[in-house]
Amino acid sequence: MKEIQKKTVNQRSHKTFRHNAPGKKKYKANLLDANLFIKKARPVTETQYTSFRVINDLPVNQSIISNLLRKGYISPTEIQDKSIEPILNGLDLMGLAQTGTGKTGAYLIPLAHRLIDKHPSYQVLVITPTRELAVQIEQEFKSITTGLKLYSECLIGGTQVSKDLIKLRKPNHIIIGTPGRILDMIRQRAINLNHFSTLVLDEFDRLLDMGFSPDILQIVDGMNNRKQTILFSATEDKSQKVMINKLLDNPVEIRLKTGNVCGDNIDQEIIRLSEGENKMEVLLDLIKDPAFNRVLIFAETKRWVTKICKNLRNAGIDADEIHGDKSQNYRNNALQAFKRKKIKVLVATDVASRGLDITDVSHVINYHQPQSMEHYIHRIGRTGRAGKTGKAYTFVN
Repeated sequence: MKEIQKKTVNQRSHKTFRHNAPGKKKYKANLLDANLFIKKARPVTETQYTSFRVINDLPVNQSIISNLLRKGYISPTEIQDKSIEPILNGLDLMGLAQTGTGKTGAYLIPLAHRLIDKHPSYQVLVITPTRELAVQIEQEFKSITTGLKLYSECLIGGTQVSKDLIKLRKPNHIIIGTPGRILDMIRQRAINLNHFSTLVLDEFDRLLDMGFSPDILQIVDGMNNRKQTILFSATEDKSQKVMINKLLDNPVEIRLKTGNVCGDNIDQEIIRLSEGENKMEVLLDLIKDPAFNRVLIFAETKRWVTKICKNLRNAGIDADEIHGDKSQNYRNNALQAFKRKKIKVLVATDVASRGLDITDVSHVINYHQPQSMEHYIHRIGRTGRAGKTGKAYTFVN
């Protein structure tokens, strides 16, 4: 696919924007080959999966089936179809599948079935790299288990520790959270890891990288009664193989997409900037196109996210931002506004690239080139979901 060629922005009458954040060094990335960001979408029918069974055929409680049907499920996705029995049977499992393929349901459906009629004594621990993904997983769990008296709590940073301590006085079947807050609760003896028999690492490639691996290993070391470990992600890092082997015992491996494979149903193009061309003006020129009706923009730093969002608003575009310096309530409200189409553009760091289920994102724009293919895959995976064709653009200097 050829690159997008933009008109010379210097000929336009747009307001001029300063390109560098004040008082900070210019952002620099370890640039990947720009050709990796160019790919023509293939027809969705080429990768469509058809299950041999429908939701009513799943070997789980009828109330769970009723809840799934109420949510609009017709048949399981491929990752769900191939994961349910191994998880029901208590086997360790590693699942690799593209974003938007139903990985969360793949483990929540069988785990929920196994928790029915069990005393709420913290049987399952689900760990995620981001707060937003943790909240989304708990919402999914509650919708799958409506009416079944299964109890959960979500433990994430940006919320009051005192409230979490109060919530944990009530027994729960499943705890979902981020590593830092889970460790906080362990240190304050609000959580006893010996109670948990099942561990789920959602987006395990991020959780096992150098940033999170010490926390994960500390948690795993405290789970003396761990009998089942489940890992799910869209990508895997070959350098983590030794650690994965230590976590899993004779696992079932389901690899629907191996390696760094991008969504086949996403048109991927680059926007190459000429010397002196104003990136912000080019971005505004793109977004003002009516076809860009729900846009997710990724920037590499929190400062850049804020700057881009401010410039978009100054140009009259409804936009908001999420990053680590924003409170959890702010992040939740911004995300909900984006989902409900109250704003056109959401600007984010990679906090929004992991597991978030946002339907009908028309375009993903990488304002900065991602520093790894793993980041790129997760970013563009926010578009082209549920069998639809998406569009992804990456700015290249």
